[in-house]
Amino acid sequence: MPLKLRIMKTLGNIIWVLFGGLEIAFQYMLSSFILMITIIGIPFGLQTLKLGLLALWPFGSKVRKRPNSGCLNTVMNVVWLLCGGLLIWLHHILLGIVFCITVIGIPFGKMHFRLAKLALSPFGKDIV
Repeated sequence: MPLKLRIMKTLGNIIWVLFGGLEIAFQYMLSSFILMITIIGIPFGLQTLKLGLLALWPFGSKVRKRPNSGCLNTVMNVVWLLCGGLLIWLHHILLGIVFCITVIGIPFGKMHFRLAKLALSPFGKDIV
């Protein structure tokens, strides 16, 4: 990866953290620890923890769909959506709209829309 691209991604991540990324990551981390209180919630908590790390430093990372994700991931995505994924999705959408108001904020708005898409169905995906 060229040095200029790495510098831009790092600068984008630093600005991201300062202007709302830390808040989103904290929201994911808090929900992750709450989910891990029960044994049933541990898989949800682990996935939310991964999303929190992605929300903390998103530029330069990629999300890939696992080729062998089965019906269990679909069931877990539905449970996730009903138990909190919808609220996190809404938060990402609102922040994405706010950031897209200015030209400078468009990359950050796009990142919120990307994270919103992931917040709807995080199971069956790997973060690289």
